[in-house]
Amino acid sequence: MNPDDLARACAEIMWADDHASRGLGMALDFVAPGRSRLSMTVAQSMVNGLGMCHGGFVLTLADSAMAFASNAHGDKALAQHIAVVYVRPARLGERLLATAEERLRSGRSGMYDVRVTGEDGSVVAEMRGHTRLSGGKFFPEA
Repeated sequence: MNPDDLARACAEIMWADDHASRGLGMALDFVAPGRSRLSMTVAQSMVNGLGMCHGGFVLTLADSAMAFASNAHGDKALAQHIAVVYVRPARLGERLLATAEERLRSGRSGMYDVRVTGEDGSVVAEMRGHTRLSGGKFFPEA
């Protein structure tokens, strides 16, 4: 199986059981080895008392994007640490895009940058995440 096919196969397995991401209305738009893009529209249930999207939902979108990027090599990876910087608020009805890029993969550790933008490309948040391989594989024979 070539790397792109492996990334898609791993994503299909994960997506089938990812009730959190699907339950929030996320869509898996793209996956490749070490990269992914997910999107989500800010729903009424995501808006806080200040009239903007609660930061936890923005972070959850970014975390999910990192999950698909970091698991695209066939080895099961878990988030170990996340740091986020919010640049501007997201608003009700706004479509958010989270693009994850692998920066480092060494031994059992990985490092990923995720940018969350509006559809117009304006930056909502930047996240840096670290992952750790769990020792499991999606396809043990691979």
